[in-house]
Amino acid sequence: MSDMIVWRPEDDPNIRPPLQEGPVYRPDILNIIETTLDGLSGELRALSLDIHDHPELKFEEKYAHDAYTTFMEKHGFIVTKNYLLETAWVATYTHGQGGRVLGVNSEMDALPGIGHACGHNLIGMSGVAVALAAKSAMERLNIDGKVVLLGTPAEEGGFGKVMLYEKGAYAEMDVCLMCHPTPGPRHSISLTSSLALSYITVEYHGHTAHAGLSPWKAQNALDAAVLAYNNISLLRQQIKPTHRVHGIFRGKNWAPNIIPDHAIMQWLVRAPTTSEMEDTRRRVTACFEAAALASGCKVQITVTATLNEITQNKALGDELADVVLKRYGAIDYEWGIKSASTDFGNISYLMPGLHPGFSIPTIPDGGNHTSGFTEAARSEVAHDACLVVSKALAAVGMRVLTDEAFLQKVKDTFEEDKKLRV
Repeated sequence: MSDMIVWRPEDDPNIRPPLQEGPVYRPDILNIIETTLDGLSGELRALSLDIHDHPELKFEEKYAHDAYTTFMEKHGFIVTKNYLLETAWVATYTHGQGGRVLGVNSEMDALPGIGHACGHNLIGMSGVAVALAAKSAMERLNIDGKVVLLGTPAEEGGFGKVMLYEKGAYAEMDVCLMCHPTPGPRHSISLTSSLALSYITVEYHGHTAHAGLSPWKAQNALDAAVLAYNNISLLRQQIKPTHRVHGIFRGKNWAPNIIPDHAIMQWLVRAPTTSEMEDTRRRVTACFEAAALASGCKVQITVTATLNEITQNKALGDELADVVLKRYGAIDYEWGIKSASTDFGNISYLMPGLHPGFSIPTIPDGGNHTSGFTEAARSEVAHDACLVVSKALAAVGMRVLTDEAFLQKVKDTFEEDKKLRV
């Protein structure tokens, strides 16, 4: 991947990739989607900027909760506040009798110190846009079905979607859709996956002693942590370049004249698939155990959570690509969030899902989780790019609601993907 092709703020947004010729599914539906979202663009941008201006950490998204639920009530959705989790919410719209159920996610949380540096204000706005566009098409064309927009807290390390799934929030959805802003080529939408991720907590317990008078009486927990850190630094030379291992260590009441008897480490292990991640995690665990043996300390290793990689449902992805290539821009298979992780990966393991990335203009070294991306996520061009991917996702969602053969293909694809997991 070359930085030369990354969309920069100074680039002319009116220069777009050439489009492919050919029909799209139900152009009457897509025209309603486009007209609806173009008409709501001002309201949606105001909502996005409001969320951006009020960043909240995981499970603290009270302002966002109220802003989104008020907005959805205003637009005719039935809203349940504090849904299953304190800051989660759900907005539903039903037309007619029976039909299928389109699920959509809106993320809300920000990052410590740098605000919406992962663009969750855009992700949240996109979920709203997809739901509103689907409602408009269902009303005007008398399409039976239901839209479920789920406000999901704590993507940034809180596993909010996993918790909501376990509580039944996704139970009635036939599919679930969402998107994510990233750096990338101009006007591109990415169908890459993400990395599987394991969170590990490691605690070393030793024995304290005076560092000058009798250090030989101690078992040094800090030494154990340092050894573990160095072990993993050496291990990195022997793991695949697509794998990631990173961590920190800390303690409390440490002093240079006291041998520390306790140290705690937080580690993340990532790999392209869950099975690969588990293989690397076993090697990382051996590094922790070796450090305990060498230092004479006791070690407690706890795997606190696991995130699966995103399984992009091919049937849903192919439909998105068809709409994008013929109406909006380019499809990319290199950028997106392929080197990051998300709790939507777990959802895509459990039901048919689609989670495209979409490029927005970013400064050099200003990708996700930087202050540069915080600024990028509030630009007008980023808003326009978010509207485009929302239109495409709404078109995919409406095909789910109106084409029984397509939905069956989506479900068959999901079952085939499950069989391929090792």
